[in-house]
Amino acid sequence: MRKLVLGFCFVFGSASVAMAQGKVAVKWDCAKATVAHNLEAGDQPGHVYSISQVKCTATSGEIAGIKQKEGVGTEFHEITGDADRFHGVFVETLANGDKITYKYDGSATIKAGLLEAASNKWLATSGTGSLKGIKALGSCKATGKPDGGALFDCSGDYTAAK
Repeated sequence: MRKLVLGFCFVFGSASVAMAQGKVAVKWDCAKATVAHNLEAGDQPGHVYSISQVKCTATSGEIAGIKQKEGVGTEFHEITGDADRFHGVFVETLANGDKITYKYDGSATIKAGLLEAASNKWLATSGTGSLKGIKALGSCKATGKPDGGALFDCSGDYTAAK
């Protein structure tokens, strides 16, 4: 069985409380997946289904004055050879304790069992505290790190109640 430990996170923004609008720009440093389960599909060599979970730390980014802090992504992958199609949920915690939940899907290339590059599209599905009712969407580009983690550069737009 081909052993793959993958994990990609895709995160983003937050907001404030009438209608605030703005741009989202955040960089994430994601560790190697702490949990990963891989199963060979059995229909052809290199066809694997995987579920994984990753933890990420924001290295820059804020929305409506709230610093982005950390998040956890839980995702499902279908890998065929060096191609990966994935989707997942990312729960972000901001510096003030508010949370935003995102759904995302994307594709990646893999080399020697590690992420080489990835891209995705994301959508905020809910928020807490001052971010309740947030609407946001955007995309991310990622590059793999030698330790199995990934660096993400994400951007998009948001609207939130003020």
